[in-house]
Amino acid sequence: MTRATTEPVDTHPGAELWTIEETAAFLRTPVGTLYQWRHRRKGPPAAKIGRHLLYDPADVRAWFRKQVA
Repeated sequence: MTRATTEPVDTHPGAELWTIEETAAFLRTPVGTLYQWRHRRKGPPAAKIGRHLLYDPADVRAWFRKQVA
């Protein structure tokens, strides 16, 4: 008997948000740099939910485009 495998679908409300690790990977920047930027109010906007920073990918991309302009 074979078992069907399916990709899990992430449908919870925060599924479209990035963690600080995902944002750092996208920007190819260390996580520590993102924390420093947030402290200095310099980097992409983030929302603090509990102890976690979450980033909207559209905001990160818009921030990045402004940096290279």
